[in-house]
Amino acid sequence: MPKSQVSAIRSKSYALTLNAVQLQLNQFLTAHLKSGQHLLLALSGGLDSSVLLHLLANVKSCLGIELSAMHVHHGLSPNADAWATSCVEQCEQLNVDLQVVYVQVEKNSNLGLEAAARRLRYEALFNAVVADAPPDFIVTAHHQDDQAETFILQLMRGAGVKGLASMAAIDPIRHLLRPLLGITRQQLYDYAKIHTIAWCDDESNENTYFERNFVRHELMPMMAERIPAISPVLARTASHMAEANALLDDLARIDAKILVLENSVCVSGLRSLSQARAKNVLRFWMACNQLAMPHAEQLAEILHQVLDARVDANISIPLQHLSLKRFQQRVYLCHEQVAKDFNLVWNGEPYLDLPIGGQLLFKQVVGTGLALKFGMTKLRITNRGGGERFKPSELRPTRTLKHLLQEANIPPWQRTNLPLIYWHDTLAFVPRIGIAHELQAHGDDAGLEIIWHEASLN
Repeated sequence: MPKSQVSAIRSKSYALTLNAVQLQLNQFLTAHLKSGQHLLLALSGGLDSSVLLHLLANVKSCLGIELSAMHVHHGLSPNADAWATSCVEQCEQLNVDLQVVYVQVEKNSNLGLEAAARRLRYEALFNAVVADAPPDFIVTAHHQDDQAETFILQLMRGAGVKGLASMAAIDPIRHLLRPLLGITRQQLYDYAKIHTIAWCDDESNENTYFERNFVRHELMPMMAERIPAISPVLARTASHMAEANALLDDLARIDAKILVLENSVCVSGLRSLSQARAKNVLRFWMACNQLAMPHAEQLAEILHQVLDARVDANISIPLQHLSLKRFQQRVYLCHEQVAKDFNLVWNGEPYLDLPIGGQLLFKQVVGTGLALKFGMTKLRITNRGGGERFKPSELRPTRTLKHLLQEANIPPWQRTNLPLIYWHDTLAFVPRIGIAHELQAHGDDAGLEIIWHEASLN
């Protein structure tokens, strides 16, 4: 075949690649974004994210979106500084703001080096602030070949439907977008060559000691010899699993409407479900609280303890950064808290942040709350010392705060750092219990409403 004809065929192939990549990205972004939203790109400096940076920089104006990037410097490679420099140069050329975040990876982490680095990377991305606000979406450059590899890795680990669904194109809970899942690595390579995009190659990507590299360099080529279209086939299977997982999530939402109240789950309601359905709603509840899924054996043991332990049993199961606890007929996720003394003074601010986490909000109202006619210009906020007595109802006698908290069915761990509000030496307000009866506003009285927002679990 003449060279001119070969060149023409290659040019046509490149043009098709160029159009396919741009078209798929534009369709995806148009479907999922609104004008004015801000995207933060996870930029490693490698081929995939460098191409996505170029693509997003080209379409941001016509789609009316804001774009910035973040490079997480792990310091694990002798070339790490060079990668950061490359990212800076790429962003300067494309007029995209870049944050370079330095993290220290624990090399002896129980998670393994790969997983520990990945966790720190995502923590940096999800904690990012751009122009005094979090971005609307974090964007990663995972593509079709990554999806196929993830499916194989999950299969090797014995994952269930959720794990085999692999990576979602859009994760609304974590505000995460993966717009390239329909694009192959080869298409990205061709796009980079057309636009003369420079990128960095991570030498660790060739080390088959790491599971993903073993799948990429050993398993996938062997499978591709028998089934050339193995990557799109596996990606399609992952898509089928994602649809099945969506149905399971829909079922879990139906169950959660009945069983989940204020982020706690009804034990008797769980007991009325089949084992599979009970596990499904627990998985859904844990995912909503940003917890990684426990193994099948762990989940079965959790369900066994929740359903079958004695009513008065002190259940506390560690789950990453939270603990699962049972109190009476409900199970909760909570932080392990140690009692911490604090003493604050309110001087009219709209809110106070508490040292234990959480916040008190103060709002002027009429006919309810603390009566302002008593001159409540200063209030003291402190934690329980023990032995407090309180009378929120004129019709009932003064009782110990301990008794009132038990009567209100407040779990023991929530009582530990409960903020108590004093007016002079009088206990004036206890969140979830009420206001001292003699200090309550009535009728047309101006009042001060105090709202306690507990610390977030995430």
